[in-house]
Amino acid sequence: MSASLYLHIPFCEHKCIYCDFYSIAPGDSAARDYATLIREFLVSLEKEIDLRSADRTLQSRFETVFFGGGTPSLLSPSDLQEILSLLRSSFTIDPDAEITVETNPGTVDAGKLEAFRAAGINRLSIGIQSFHEDDLRFLTRIHSSQQAKECVRAARDAGFENVSVDLMFSLPGQTRERWMQNLEQAIALGPQHLSCYSLIVEPGTPLQRMVETKQIATLPPEVDADLYATTIEMLVSNGFTQYEVSNFARPGFHSRHNLNYWNRGNYLGFGPSAHSHWNGVRWWNVSNLNSYTQRIAQGQLPVAGKERLSRDQAVEEEIFLGLRSTGIDIAGFRRRHDIDLFERYGEVIEDLLRSGLAVFEHHVLRLTPTGYSLCDEIALRLR
Repeated sequence: MSASLYLHIPFCEHKCIYCDFYSIAPGDSAARDYATLIREFLVSLEKEIDLRSADRTLQSRFETVFFGGGTPSLLSPSDLQEILSLLRSSFTIDPDAEITVETNPGTVDAGKLEAFRAAGINRLSIGIQSFHEDDLRFLTRIHSSQQAKECVRAARDAGFENVSVDLMFSLPGQTRERWMQNLEQAIALGPQHLSCYSLIVEPGTPLQRMVETKQIATLPPEVDADLYATTIEMLVSNGFTQYEVSNFARPGFHSRHNLNYWNRGNYLGFGPSAHSHWNGVRWWNVSNLNSYTQRIAQGQLPVAGKERLSRDQAVEEEIFLGLRSTGIDIAGFRRRHDIDLFERYGEVIEDLLRSGLAVFEHHVLRLTPTGYSLCDEIALRLR
């Protein structure tokens, strides 16, 4: 069985107002120099990999490696190369594994990208979010529109043939025309993959406080739905396939790493706040760098919690993840769970088919673009 490896690099030059992922920016830890903090983390990360790889029940063939964060592109190429070397000596990684690094414009230049490629990275996920300068200022991104475009071009010049771009819609005051301009500029750069997300107000973020104090107003749901429909229409008409609610790829460039998550495959996560899933057991690391490094220094894995999914949880999760991605193989679902979805939810499924929210082809039930926009509601109907 194939599997994936995920490494959470919890460092950012600046925390964006909307982000609720665990990360540390300069100034968050007054006790130690930021560069020293990163070095100490890397030592702990390598020790965690050693500790986890000692468990022989977690051996598999790993087809993807993903460096997320945070901003993993803050690391040096030699740092990434050293981590990859340790992973290869600790686990069985396919020679043609998909190896992705999340990259923010403003943290890399042409030389660094060339060194990333030489280190074995073969896929970049570039967090652009917008090509409008006022949007970037609102989101507190550290780069400019020009830097974003230069980053994509430099990645191509460095030899990357698999580049993904992240964009964000439903920003306060955003119009359909402005969003289409973002999509047009992204398409013109020639990426193989696009991830387009609606702005979400996450609890505990500066963005939430701005909304609560009425400094800004979020867009109405009907406007968000129109921007999403525009996204699908533009990208599909330009040769992209939608294979998940927020993800679009040119043929052959689906994110293998994300597909493994959505198919409930096995994956191991390293670093503070990283999650893992292995044969129905899920666990997650502590979301604090000090606790993380202290536990590892004591020879302990930094696990904060663990659970074995119940049968009902596994069924519910497979339905939800299947609907939001490539669909549910009805025969395979019956074999795994002894449940015939058409017998249990026949009326609901027939209604989805009649309404054009889903299709049933080649034994797979999947949502249409219109259905994707109602994915959460549809999943609730199949519980």
